[in-house]
Amino acid sequence: MKISILGLARIAIVIVTYNSAAVLAECLGALPEGSRGVDLTQVVVADNASQDESLHIAKEAGAQVVQTGRNAGYAAAINAGMATLDLDQVDGVMVLNPDCKMHPGALATLVGALQEPGRGIVVPRLTKPDGTLQPSLRREATVHGAFAEAVIGGTLSGRIGIFGEVITDPRHYERAGPFVWATGAAMLIGTDAIRQLGPWDESFLLYSEETEYALRAADQGWALWYEPAAVVEHIGGDSRTSPMLAALLMVNKVRLFRRRRGRIASAAYYLSIVLGQSVRAATGSRTARAALAALLFPSRRIRELPQ
Repeated sequence: MKISILGLARIAIVIVTYNSAAVLAECLGALPEGSRGVDLTQVVVADNASQDESLHIAKEAGAQVVQTGRNAGYAAAINAGMATLDLDQVDGVMVLNPDCKMHPGALATLVGALQEPGRGIVVPRLTKPDGTLQPSLRREATVHGAFAEAVIGGTLSGRIGIFGEVITDPRHYERAGPFVWATGAAMLIGTDAIRQLGPWDESFLLYSEETEYALRAADQGWALWYEPAAVVEHIGGDSRTSPMLAALLMVNKVRLFRRRRGRIASAAYYLSIVLGQSVRAATGSRTARAALAALLFPSRRIRELPQ
């Protein structure tokens, strides 16, 4: 990562919005302190046809607004925002959810971690609004991991090093280090990595796009680094309350696994995911019932899930 002659890293921020008025003002308001210590060259709000006050809030804050013209998805909006940037004039791009607030100096801390050769993506410690840890680090999806989550649950399996995809053991969040992938709510990406990796995969409307991007980065020699000294508050949690989003999350997990693994492993992974959602649906979970229906009935999935 090259630093400008002024001694400050030149960073652009891309924020994706979709009816985000309730949270966007706080996100943008936190940027001056959050970017203290870097040269914040550009703030781009890429909007997916919001019907609320998101565009007005973004313009009032002085952000550059890019409109996709439709609910194009997270990856497509990131690509639209990235397309406005001159990568020769920035050292990195911070991709940020509108429900995130950077703590003071967080961006400079991420920049410091990104300067190590071989690191293409750096992610912060995410916290919930009450200040508690929000587990954001992930292991690579495996058949045995999906089966363990189905049988003993995601929280317990996440504490066991070879099982759960979501890393839930708080001890892993106390020290910096490389990880397979992480929640895409807040990530700083170096411009060299951006050039080499190309656009985000727009076939994933929402969920698994950050997974695919991080795995593709690793395939091409770029490490994803976790830096706990940088803190970003993140509200999140929609997939735990919305049946449609929960279904989309599970369907995309299976789609991505199938792209990267063989037929036998993919079939075993799918059956493990179905088992897990069946167990949760039996306890009365609305989100699990929606996910199970989407997994089992492709024709219904095409009708009910956004494409």
